[in-house]
Amino acid sequence: MTTKKSDDQDRIVIKKYANRRLYNTATSSYVTLDHLSQMVKDNTDFVVYDAKSGEDITRPVLTQIIVEEENKGQNLLPISFLRQLIGFYGDSLQGLVPSYLEQAMRAFGHNQEQMREYMQGTMQGMFPFGQFEEMNKQNIALFEQTMKMFSPFMQDENGEPTGDGPKKPTAPGGAKSDASLDELKSQLEAMQAQLNNLAGGKSDK
Repeated sequence: MTTKKSDDQDRIVIKKYANRRLYNTATSSYVTLDHLSQMVKDNTDFVVYDAKSGEDITRPVLTQIIVEEENKGQNLLPISFLRQLIGFYGDSLQGLVPSYLEQAMRAFGHNQEQMREYMQGTMQGMFPFGQFEEMNKQNIALFEQTMKMFSPFMQDENGEPTGDGPKKPTAPGGAKSDASLDELKSQLEAMQAQLNNLAGGKSDK
């Protein structure tokens, strides 16, 4: 029997059965990954449970949706980004990556909403390409800077190290290790300030 969490009251519960079929308990109908993808785009909150074990499998299902979209040719994830992301699994910085990616995407989403507002505003169909091109450049630069800060070394398009990026501490617990940790903390604080400025500064224009 599926065990619901207390915060699932406002979520649509999707059950996944052994035959890989997905069942929407709100509509009492079977759905596909395409349906779930559209629900995400419509900001419809849902959680996916394994029908037999009751395990929350929302994360792998969402990941599967991304894989399906990428296979359709809608490539949002650059190869270099995927290589770097894979490299963080098992790394000592793994725990820091999710929150930073969330904040970077939140800042990007903020600019995305501004773009929509401009397009739907009183500009009589005139699209400010220059301003949004600059927004895009700032977003990309910030995201690349974030990934460079996390990565022990940067990689080129073939996955080869370029030698850039922060160096790994040579002696855990030693002076160099402490210095590297202090440097990382400073970089994190600087990046946090940049993200806050990017998310808040644009709204004043």
